[in-house]
Amino acid sequence: MSSDGKRIGVVAILVQERQNIAKVNELLSTFNGIIMGRIGLPRHEDNLNVISLIVEGTTDDIGALTGKLGGMSGITTKSLLLTK
Repeated sequence: MSSDGKRIGVVAILVQERQNIAKVNELLSTFNGIIMGRIGLPRHEDNLNVISLIVEGTTDDIGALTGKLGGMSGITTKSLLLTK
């Protein structure tokens, strides 16, 4: 953990059903201050979308993001926070 309490982490998001993508994008835009990078992979044959985020923030900030994602219907999320 850095001296300012921020940590770097990875958040994996599985979006089931295409209509959920807009809700996820809207939520992610509200957390743009902690998102350092983003990669999205649409899987049309499975009707799934996988999004990988690199984040940097406090555990509270990252937890708020993953908590809101986890509370959305059709969304599965896992996170990993790194230590120095």
